[in-house]
Amino acid sequence: MDVVALIARIAFAAIFIGAGIGHLTATDAMAGYAAAKKIPMARLAVQVSGAYILVASALLVLGIWPDLGAVALVPFLLITAFVLHDFWTQESAEARQMEQQQFLKDLALAGGALGFFVLYASDAHPGLNLVGPLFA
Repeated sequence: MDVVALIARIAFAAIFIGAGIGHLTATDAMAGYAAAKKIPMARLAVQVSGAYILVASALLVLGIWPDLGAVALVPFLLITAFVLHDFWTQESAEARQMEQQQFLKDLALAGGALGFFVLYASDAHPGLNLVGPLFA
């Protein structure tokens, strides 16, 4: 089961690793989107959030305080969902549908991150961890 738990962590974190790399390599494009959503200091916000999700993902994947890595993703996902994917403010049906899908994806990922947090902060912490949980 340890190998399966490790595979699950890697698969879950893959989206954040890709996004974090994107935040740091396509900063201008992402900062343009963030600026359009009225995020202050959009470029810096994109860079900081990219580094943040890369660190959180690394903690989870490597099993270095995986509970901390998992729970650290939750605020990022909730902020992203409610601030960047505000489908309820979109006027066109197409934009509303696209933003709603992203909003729901972020909420689902936040739920998954909370699930990993509960798993790793509990007595069971499978998955070939380098360091045990921080919150157990």
